[in-house]
Amino acid sequence: MESRNPVFSRRGFSRDNGYAGFNATPQAGGPAVGTQANPYAQQGGNPYAQNPYAQQGLQGAPPQAPATTGAMTMDDVVARTATTLGTVVLTAVLSWVLLPVDEANLGKSYGIAIGAALVAMVLALVQSFKRRPSPALILSYAAFEGVFLGVISAAVSTYIANGVVAQAVLGTMAVFGGVLVAYKAGWIRVNRRFYGFVMAAALGFVLLMAVNLLFAVFGGGDGLGFRSGGLGIVFGIIGIILGACFLALDFKQVEDGIAYGAPREEAWLAAFGLTLTLVWIYLEFLRLLSILNSD
Repeated sequence: MESRNPVFSRRGFSRDNGYAGFNATPQAGGPAVGTQANPYAQQGGNPYAQNPYAQQGLQGAPPQAPATTGAMTMDDVVARTATTLGTVVLTAVLSWVLLPVDEANLGKSYGIAIGAALVAMVLALVQSFKRRPSPALILSYAAFEGVFLGVISAAVSTYIANGVVAQAVLGTMAVFGGVLVAYKAGWIRVNRRFYGFVMAAALGFVLLMAVNLLFAVFGGGDGLGFRSGGLGIVFGIIGIILGACFLALDFKQVEDGIAYGAPREEAWLAAFGLTLTLVWIYLEFLRLLSILNSD
């Protein structure tokens, strides 16, 4: 089930080959904690070590959350995500200012942006194959991704429409807030079927975009037209919907990681996944709005 492509999958907080959120339902003090269903039961020792009722074998005692030290909390996830996204925003602003996209410097700025995008992709792939999160890798990815986003955003703002970037940011924030509310309200149920559908749809989407890019590179023009005109609008909307689905997967994994007592360092993986998803959504919004505002 699990894909290690950082664009497609969220590695979750499992140390086996499955997706932690779909193996069992984590319950504080419940039977899933401390059993094989909890991938961290063997890493953090006995989660009931400080529950005197559990040690005595008494039934009906009030449940306790796993008493693990250094376990991931929501505050950890928020802090790491803010740091990672802050790095993206900071480097994007700096590249917007320091890498002008006027006619004299456009080629040079574009070259730097493409190089930064390739470095960011390599760093993301390296992190996705590592068993443990590396804050240095994640923040480096965020910095190079920010350089790419800054130049691309400046070019779109300069040559297509001045307000497109602000609209894309607001759209990304609206999708994030909407999916979060829908997830917390239970309107979105993230289960194995949902996960499989999103992975299949994302794979098909990226393959189509790759084919379109190849046709554009070797055949010239807009390739198969998936990124321009009416088809470009349709695929832009599909890309945003896929990004929203990935956000739901991210929220599920964060929730399960906290419930399972994942180590605090795993908050960096949560930040990495959320940043990837938000960058995806922003770029799809930017592309969609560019098509709608282009002559």
